[in-house]
Amino acid sequence: MTRPATIAVEDFLRPPERTGASISPDGTRLAYLAPWKNRLNVWIADLDGDTEPRCVTADEVRTVQDYRWTHDPRWMLYLQDDGGDENWHLYRIDLDSPDADAVDLTPFPGARVLDVVLPPARPGVALLQLTGRVSAAVELHELTVATGELTLLTPAEDSTGGTGGTGDVSDVKGWHHVDGATMLAERYTADGDIELLRVDGSGSHPITTFDGDDYPIGVYPFEVTPDGSGLWIGSNRGTDRTRLARLDLRTGEETEIDSHPVHDLDVRGLVFSGLPSPLIRHRHTGELLGVRYLGERQVIHPLDPHFAEVLPHLEALSDGDLATVSSDRDGRRWVVSFTHDRDPGVTWLHDHSTGESRLLFRPHGHLDPAAMAPVTPVTVTARDGRPLPSYLTLPVGVEPSRLPLVLLVHGGPWTRDAWAGDRSVQVWANRGYAVLQVNFRGSTGFGKAHMQAGIGELAGAMHDDLIDAVDWAVEQGYADPERVGIFGGSYGGYATLVGVTFTPDRFAAAVEYVGISDLTTFMRSLPEFARPGLRMNWFRYAGDPDDPAQAADLLARSPITRVEEIRTPLMVVQGANDTRVVRSESDRIVAALRERDVDVEYLLFDDEGHFIVNPENLLTMFRSAERFLGRHLGGRVHEE
Repeated sequence: MTRPATIAVEDFLRPPERTGASISPDGTRLAYLAPWKNRLNVWIADLDGDTEPRCVTADEVRTVQDYRWTHDPRWMLYLQDDGGDENWHLYRIDLDSPDADAVDLTPFPGARVLDVVLPPARPGVALLQLTGRVSAAVELHELTVATGELTLLTPAEDSTGGTGGTGDVSDVKGWHHVDGATMLAERYTADGDIELLRVDGSGSHPITTFDGDDYPIGVYPFEVTPDGSGLWIGSNRGTDRTRLARLDLRTGEETEIDSHPVHDLDVRGLVFSGLPSPLIRHRHTGELLGVRYLGERQVIHPLDPHFAEVLPHLEALSDGDLATVSSDRDGRRWVVSFTHDRDPGVTWLHDHSTGESRLLFRPHGHLDPAAMAPVTPVTVTARDGRPLPSYLTLPVGVEPSRLPLVLLVHGGPWTRDAWAGDRSVQVWANRGYAVLQVNFRGSTGFGKAHMQAGIGELAGAMHDDLIDAVDWAVEQGYADPERVGIFGGSYGGYATLVGVTFTPDRFAAAVEYVGISDLTTFMRSLPEFARPGLRMNWFRYAGDPDDPAQAADLLARSPITRVEEIRTPLMVVQGANDTRVVRSESDRIVAALRERDVDVEYLLFDDEGHFIVNPENLLTMFRSAERFLGRHLGGRVHEE
């Protein structure tokens, strides 16, 4: 194939024409995100009529990322923060009153909505987990959608900052309503485990405890069954793989519902809220329809006879993996989108009663899928023999020999890379780079042993895995060892800084955004409500900064203490409002490098947080990175 022309960064990063579609409960309307004043907002269109689509949110400051149909198609809910601070507020839209303004249903300064559940058995009600309303404590509220009335369901805070009348429910990380006055509390223990309690008028009653070694960022999925007698959970108790189980809320007994012989449940939605849950549920009854597993590609197990009939028709609409799925209450009309390496987000309507399907939209219709680079699963063997599931993307129309390479490191670290249409991958492949994504030890989704192999290995074996992957690409002949760059955000930003401090001769260029430079200050600066959870993840995998010996080890693994080793050209990107990896993590390392006259570029966005969202900022970031990597690795740069 002829090498495709260099595509402008603007074309790769252009907001999608439409994306994130879902069908209304009555099956007559489609909601989706589309640009309005250069920000994605919620739009509504009739599926069968000629009425012009209309924009029903009006946010010209920041893109809307998360919206929900309610049981009553008059009301729609969406979440929005302020400049990327992740203090999410819940807003309501009246679809019957086009001129009405959105209503902030959680107008509490500094508060953050952690979760929104619309229980199928209780139409007109939403359950909100909220923190920061009066303290860092997590609260559960019942919301009457039509009126906006909030009712606190969890114990009120007493004068000491604790809760009274229900036993020990301190350090609660999450509340879940069962029925009546009965709730479930997920509580952190002093040992870094998760204790599940049933809380009612007679007090708190332990049900079971989940080993924190197995669940560094929580049990997921964690959903109350429609009859309130159990929980559907992702469980790896007694096994290496995460399967779907039912937990009896009276006895604490776990029963396997479904499993895959090789793959874990797809639990990426625990980290990235925009990704679908592994559980596909009936919109009206809440019963299970299917379960998602993820290996190199996705596998869906249907658990419902009707869905088993529908699923093959849905999967036949694309050669991608089924992503978002929504149907009307009757399971007749389905709107589905697909994950795809070269044509992501393509969205279809399927009417199962007639057998008819029609393409609704391609989010990036201006990009030719044939010009995009295929993403290929590969396995790299680490120096100790551990297999590292990875993905290699080679530029189209180029001899795959001694190419400049971008090592793209995922965040978390408790998540994973997957086969997908990542626009950053396609940008670099279009510029002539090979792109390598590695699921190093510590990544989730490849069994408990692979994840737990990361304990104590920050800047150790976790980094060795990345170096081994680069060596593999060189040995295979794909990569030029003198032109290797590293690029990552969040934990991936930390890994990038480790790369240029612990192995300063391996990379010819490095780009990191919102990366951790000091593990001790990173943990101490997390929001108050998130700190109890450190016992089960960062303390266990890396160390406790309040323990002098462990703090010394954390500093030894922190790039800020090895700044004098950096000689790799470095680009740093930071959102000023980031509450996860605060601005000082970037400011300190940039200042230290500038004192030594090391080549460092610094992009600081005053209106962003942990994720760079606004289109003009993404464009600035990738244009700068394009020029930076082109200068140091020799890749193509689009001439404007």
